[in-house]
Amino acid sequence: MALYDSLEEIKNYRYTVALPAPSLYSQFNNLTNVDIVLNALISMGFDDVFEVSAAAELVSEATRKYISEHRDDAPFISTACPAIVRIIRVKFPTLLPRLLPLKPPVEIAAEIARAKAIEKTGYPSEDIGIFFISPCPSKVTYARSPLGVKKSQIDKVVAMKDVYPVLLQHMTHDESKLTPIASSGRIGIGWSNAGGESAGLITDNYLACDGIMSALRVLSDLEDEKFYGLKFVELNACNGGCVGGTLTVENPYIATAKTKKLHRYLPVAQTHASSYEDIDYHWSAYVEYEPVFRLGNSFRESLELMGTVEDITEQLPGLDCGSCGAPTCRALAEDIVRGEATRNDCIYAFHEYINNLSNEIGFLTRSLNLSCGNNDESMKILEDYIKKLTTELERKER
Repeated sequence: MALYDSLEEIKNYRYTVALPAPSLYSQFNNLTNVDIVLNALISMGFDDVFEVSAAAELVSEATRKYISEHRDDAPFISTACPAIVRIIRVKFPTLLPRLLPLKPPVEIAAEIARAKAIEKTGYPSEDIGIFFISPCPSKVTYARSPLGVKKSQIDKVVAMKDVYPVLLQHMTHDESKLTPIASSGRIGIGWSNAGGESAGLITDNYLACDGIMSALRVLSDLEDEKFYGLKFVELNACNGGCVGGTLTVENPYIATAKTKKLHRYLPVAQTHASSYEDIDYHWSAYVEYEPVFRLGNSFRESLELMGTVEDITEQLPGLDCGSCGAPTCRALAEDIVRGEATRNDCIYAFHEYINNLSNEIGFLTRSLNLSCGNNDESMKILEDYIKKLTTELERKER
């Protein structure tokens, strides 16, 4: 279940570090200095900030090195998008050896941030809260059920759309008041857009694809060995890359344009592996095949549950939007059958549920009016209030 955390969780730690995703910068108009955003994060209550884009530059270097050392095993598939990795482990097990066995930037950022915080404060690890500002539900799921590591160093995940309005209140464009914090450049921040990770490899032998349906076609073609000469395959479940995540606030195409504009004011890169020689970029736990037949404790039980999966899938919208944290509607149906999710994790099903609930309450109030002789005007006011509440719930879930 991709349920993100509240900003109020900051109060539960003695020291907190914000990990802003690279796509956060593209949510703001006319941004020319990322320190404006980073300083605002400090102002709104975090004790420190470590950019995920800085970690992305480290992972870019590690990826270049890994590919050069394993040329015969190429092409490698990016593991930065948890939704894509999950699809591969369920539907394309023959491609598991193609997965790049390196931790995603957000995990590297969390490890560095925690180590720095412990060194700076002397606090025990449990007193330090590492908060990832996420553009996507699948990365919320990753923090709770990580891939490639046994336990994530991320403590809490907050939605970008929740952080955005708070940040606006704390942002200042008076650069004389800013503390220099930024530690990434075009390579790291470019990871927010489809093709950005590949661009950081400084090679032409790559394929970059975004959108869940397009990614499925590419994976199918990879399985059929239709591509030749590729070194790297970057797949993003969200349209446009992470800027298209459902927890963002900006249109992904406008966000992409904003990122390109911001690039004018950035160096190529600012963070290099030579400054973090002790980091282990490699997976500590390999991703294994997860067949659908594991739905039950036996083959027969799994077959029976597969029928339930089909029924639930038919009830879902079939948009494969990823808003629930699962890569496809069928994957959500499987999670529901396993007891790891509910139908209301689907945002469209949730809206339907709220609408039905509103109708039921409206019916009850009318019944109450008839049985108790209550004033029509008071009942109408109550019904109007319920409708407004429903509208507000729907607005917040967008």
